[in-house]
Amino acid sequence: MTNQDIEIGKTNAVISYFTIIGVIIAYYLNNEEGKQSRFASFHIRQSMGLWLSFWALGYIVGSFDSWWVTSAFYLCFAVLFIFGFSNAISKKTQTVPLVGEFYQKIFKNLGKS
Repeated sequence: MTNQDIEIGKTNAVISYFTIIGVIIAYYLNNEEGKQSRFASFHIRQSMGLWLSFWALGYIVGSFDSWWVTSAFYLCFAVLFIFGFSNAISKKTQTVPLVGEFYQKIFKNLGKS
């Protein structure tokens, strides 16, 4: 990845971590002609995986009726989102711990690799 690619995609990478709608906006902005960035695609895949996992697991965690479980769930995802967001701001392509590699594999067709 070149510095030019990172500079082109930095804004889209950061936008992708702000809600699931941010992922959709960043995806479409990254696919505009002449503005495609591998850096942005990397972070879009990471945040897409985090948001989908958050919603899917959140439904299950909500049925436990325990504030301990719910607090642990939110804390875990907050740490993962902050990690990904800080990497996007710092211009790094480091995967999110535990699940980042998995997200890169299952969303490999989402943008440039």
